Amino acid sequence: MKVRTLQLNFPDTLEHSDEELRLLIAAKLYENGTLTSGQAAELAGLTKKEFIGAIADYNVSVFSPSVEDLESDLENA
Repeated sequence: MKVRTLQLNFPDTLEHSDEELRLLIAAKLYENGTLTSGQAAELAGLTKKEFIGAIADYNVSVFSPSVEDLESDLENA
């Protein structure tokens, strides 16, 4: 997979760690269908199992509303 680097500047007053911010971004990209669960887990720096467990804390469902996405996840599991 090709990757690119993005540098973001957050205010020091933000009370989230870098790891938390990566997870938040990955969870949102997974939720809107931009990334698969495996890609999002990699972006978050977690295993797929860890990522799936962690996104529940952000009210992101593991289950995609799309049958095609679910079938793809099952094939790649």
